[in-house]
Amino acid sequence: MIKKTLFILIGTLLLTITSLSQAEVISIIDSDNAATTVSRPKSGFTMSQVEAKFGQAESKSGPVGQPPITTWKYPDFTVYFEYNRVIYSVIPHK
Repeated sequence: MIKKTLFILIGTLLLTITSLSQAEVISIIDSDNAATTVSRPKSGFTMSQVEAKFGQAESKSGPVGQPPITTWKYPDFTVYFEYNRVIYSVIPHK
């Protein structure tokens, strides 16, 4: 009887842990496909690589916070740097 109760208890615990460890994935689809038509910097590029490939940014702000985050705005996208490396480049919603 004790083995059966222990087996049920462990089974319930494993099912609970499994259901808690799953995450929901949300996908956002851009209807005009701007993300595929705009060339923008990839993660890991240095500031000098971005400037060499895409030219001078329209505006620059930062660094702010810890780690320091710097933002460069171009006409079609915005680039976020952590220290000297790109962490994200995004196309603003229009």
